[in-house]
Amino acid sequence: MESQHPLDHLHHSNHSPRDSMVLASLALLASQISVNLGAAVAKNLFGVLGVEAITAFRVGFSALLLLAVFRPWRFPLTGRDVVNLLVYGTMMGMMNLLIYRAFERIPIGIAVAIEVSGPLLVALLSSRRPRNIGACALAGFGLYILLPLNHLLPLNQLLPLNSGAPPLDPVGVAYAFGAAACWALYIVFGKRASHLRGGQAVAWGMLVASLFIVPIGAACVDASVLTPAIALVGLAIAVLSSAVPYSLEMAALRGLPQGLFGMLSSAAPAVSALAAMLILGERLNAMQWIAIGCIVLASAGSATSARKS
Repeated sequence: MESQHPLDHLHHSNHSPRDSMVLASLALLASQISVNLGAAVAKNLFGVLGVEAITAFRVGFSALLLLAVFRPWRFPLTGRDVVNLLVYGTMMGMMNLLIYRAFERIPIGIAVAIEVSGPLLVALLSSRRPRNIGACALAGFGLYILLPLNHLLPLNQLLPLNSGAPPLDPVGVAYAFGAAACWALYIVFGKRASHLRGGQAVAWGMLVASLFIVPIGAACVDASVLTPAIALVGLAIAVLSSAVPYSLEMAALRGLPQGLFGMLSSAAPAVSALAAMLILGERLNAMQWIAIGCIVLASAGSATSARKS
């Protein structure tokens, strides 16, 4: 008899729908903590290896780990599954590369706050409930405060908390929005593939991502800096940033409605900002924390309507 992977209990269990939703939400929170700790560690190595090489370490090691753990080839795929996994994996790889590019130029918490505009768009398109639409509007307002365009509204006169803040690098902002678009498609196609057994979807998806990210990283890295210690750090980044969180996210996608998943994901900026502050010393000003607070409140508002989604 085929053994069942531990993550399968979120889908094939006797838990009530409410309990299953709670477990899926906890899996998503654990995913966010892990991925942001990994991102903070990775940023310390950008100056040594470069963004492309760090991304290649993350994706390449993760693909090997996930393939070894889940052995996805044991279960057949349909043609539709293959198409979904190709898009899912491609978006996963591009999301990794673009958000690391953004991290290189702007604070991690702000980059992730911009990135969650992808899940917010998915949530808005997936739900017509006034409460969720209002939550999206609140999160969008928080995102608006972070952007250089906020001079169109005299916020600094109403809340003079942003004085002296350095301007955001527009290229870094563009990279973060690119990652947002990839994240939106990652959610949509990940949901379509989430019916696959165990970690089959995330393992195949990470393999697809590695097929183009690893060659890019190999072409950009200076081989002289690749020491065993660097390789071990790269492995740790892969575990924290990809192998663990993407497996947990797939479990969450299986147990949560698509729109709710997107809304709960908007809590990521607060987690990432705290991780960056603790590990990298990146401190945000009061206005930026207000913006992130709006996004977190929007996420909490969506969670209260989980039973009705």
